[in-house]
Amino acid sequence: MSPSKPDAGALGVLGGTFDPIHFGHLRLAEEAREALGLAQVVLIPAGQPPHRDVPQSPAADRLAMVQLASAGNPGLAVDDGEVFASSKSFTVLTLERLRALHGAQRPLVLILGADAFNGLPGWHRWQELFALAHIAVANRPGFAPHGRRWPGTLSPELDAACAGRIDTDPAVLHRSPAGRVVPFDMTPLAISASLIRDLIRGGQSARYLLPDSVLDYIGLHHLYRRT
Repeated sequence: MSPSKPDAGALGVLGGTFDPIHFGHLRLAEEAREALGLAQVVLIPAGQPPHRDVPQSPAADRLAMVQLASAGNPGLAVDDGEVFASSKSFTVLTLERLRALHGAQRPLVLILGADAFNGLPGWHRWQELFALAHIAVANRPGFAPHGRRWPGTLSPELDAACAGRIDTDPAVLHRSPAGRVVPFDMTPLAISASLIRDLIRGGQSARYLLPDSVLDYIGLHHLYRRT
């Protein structure tokens, strides 16, 4: 499924290694779409993630699993731009590509977990992200509610970059194409891709942690098994 047309409202952007994609990822995308009033959320599997170890399954398999997981939900789309890129999967490059694709006026909303957001100063060309998209920060398990954490409790560099940008009203995301930072809360789901990989590697069941279609794909292609 390709992202919706440029005039179809605010577009959420959720990237990740998705190794494999699971219900935590999908619930985050669904809750972000509803809480922020997004027309659609595009899932972008990383090809060569710069901040993580090399994924344990090939990019083509991770793309296929994301496509299976999102099938049947018109609120989700899949973008293969990072999977087939020759360069590392830097978020700023992806947002530049999406901005060129969707035009200068369509609101783009980069969806990040609180941990990833706090680490922004270590990202490639991170200060340029605010000119390309809004940033929606999800409250994840283990982090205090946003009202007790923001503003003034981030790194000085990130605090300075966010000055005047933070708003608790999702409606601001629809009034301009980029530049605002909006926190939102999500349902805590303590599911991780590493847990799923460990279960499968150990011969245990990972059912009900991820869609059956994805689990069937993993079994069919012998992913995450001991070699």
